[in-house]
Amino acid sequence: MLLAVLDFAGTFVFALSGAFKGVRRGLDYLGITVLAVLTGVGGGIVRDVLLGATPPAVFRDERYLAVCLAGAVSVLLFGRTISKTWNRVMLADAIGLGLFAAMGAAKGASFGLGPLGTIFCGALTAVGGGVIRDVLVGDRPAVLYKGYYATAAIIGASLLVFLGWLGVGEATRVAAAAVTTTSLRLVELARNARSTTA
Repeated sequence: MLLAVLDFAGTFVFALSGAFKGVRRGLDYLGITVLAVLTGVGGGIVRDVLLGATPPAVFRDERYLAVCLAGAVSVLLFGRTISKTWNRVMLADAIGLGLFAAMGAAKGASFGLGPLGTIFCGALTAVGGGVIRDVLVGDRPAVLYKGYYATAAIIGASLLVFLGWLGVGEATRVAAAAVTTTSLRLVELARNARSTTA
């Protein structure tokens, strides 16, 4: 239950980031909503299609789409208020990144992928939506040059694979990968905050 709640929270925050980018780029309401949805669940959709797990999970459990729509509406209605608490949003974003990386890698492993395929699934799930968002608005994908997003996701997914080799149970592997990815992202955020205020 807790994992599901955190998963929805991560999806919501990712959707917020997509909606905010849409606002900054002057998109209309539909464009903002599309960016919110694709940022929130785009990585998972691409992963599931590549794995042959169709229809993708987000279409079998439409709560994920509803959460993305809620993110878009929240930005449209309360964007200024949300931006004032952006540090908290980034904390939730880091948690979402960790969960997406860990659960994406676990899904890849459950489909019998090898180590590299499993790691790829974890990273794709975690950062794929952000890449789609940036490409759609004509930006260079942020994960390629800043924020320590992709690197943290790859490290977390790699840990899941390594623990699998040691025979560690799936729940423990997922938890360890999620915590590691989130911690790495939070360390980077703290480092950036210190350098900004220095």
